[in-house]
Amino acid sequence: METKIWYVDNPVNKEEVYPQIVDAAKNLQLGQVVAFPTETVYGLGANALSDEAVQRIFQAKGRPSDNPLIVHIANEEQLDHLVEEIPLNAKKLMDAFWPGPLTLILKSKKHVSKYVTAGLSTVGIRMPDHPVALALIEACNLPIAAPSANTSGKPSPTSAKHVFEDLNGQIVGIVDGGSTGVGLESTVIDCSQDIFTILRPGSITPEMIKEIIPTVEVDPATMKENEAPKSPGMKYKHYAPDAQMHLVNGSIEFMHKLIHNSKTEGKRVGILTTEENATKYDADVVLTCGKRSDLSTVAAALYDCIRQFNEEHVDIIYCETFPYEGIGIAIMNRLWKACGHSVIQE
Repeated sequence: METKIWYVDNPVNKEEVYPQIVDAAKNLQLGQVVAFPTETVYGLGANALSDEAVQRIFQAKGRPSDNPLIVHIANEEQLDHLVEEIPLNAKKLMDAFWPGPLTLILKSKKHVSKYVTAGLSTVGIRMPDHPVALALIEACNLPIAAPSANTSGKPSPTSAKHVFEDLNGQIVGIVDGGSTGVGLESTVIDCSQDIFTILRPGSITPEMIKEIIPTVEVDPATMKENEAPKSPGMKYKHYAPDAQMHLVNGSIEFMHKLIHNSKTEGKRVGILTTEENATKYDADVVLTCGKRSDLSTVAAALYDCIRQFNEEHVDIIYCETFPYEGIGIAIMNRLWKACGHSVIQE
């Protein structure tokens, strides 16, 4: 299969018809899989109502079918066909954060494909805050199921180039709308129970959510193994580079010892750090992902840095830890998964 690329300037003009978007939308209507940009990462989209179309997502990604998918919509009217009810607090979150990087898990009307929900009675829905994504969803007039557009287990893509590297020949096309903004997948909240629960942290932080609704919990599974995933990203190894990667909870001096020991073993060593500490390490490859003083810059650059380590052919990667607060919770969640839960403690 030849993977086509549709180049679209971002932002799009709502009053203008884009042949590229129309063509991509037609492919979605025909049951094909199309990658497209969102404000978080690139998504791998297919008609959420079609079993055959959704199965093509799993085939392209090599993703286990017991992991649910998020459905993307362009307007709240589309919810009527997808969910049983919208609790008052869920509506408050929609009003506050949609369009945006927030996925709400609601009771499903079971109109979406069974492969979207992985057999659960709920469905995850979000409205992306990206003009190209919204234009595409509106053009095809379908709810679009879309996990991240990468090979399963690999770092999520934040550019069309990343998607092409992973999925060239596996999907019909990629809508190239430039680099994404947030860089981490959406926050996921289970709204199907009396007490709402954050199942996956993201750039919409617990502090931001608590300003809108009185009570919200954080599922402990965000930082430990979970065998019954209610949300995308809660099961299986994710975001991993080719090399062995470890989170290091310790001082600069302790990191130096790890680098020295690995070099003594003949290994090519990579370090993932921030601009503030970039000159402090004598490793073979030192990559900086933003500023420690502004963790949103770390989130935006994280997956691109992890992918760069593959290009540098390192044997082992040591990564600094970050404060477990605000968007730092989401960063640590992704790094913990990328490391296969390996944390080296000083």
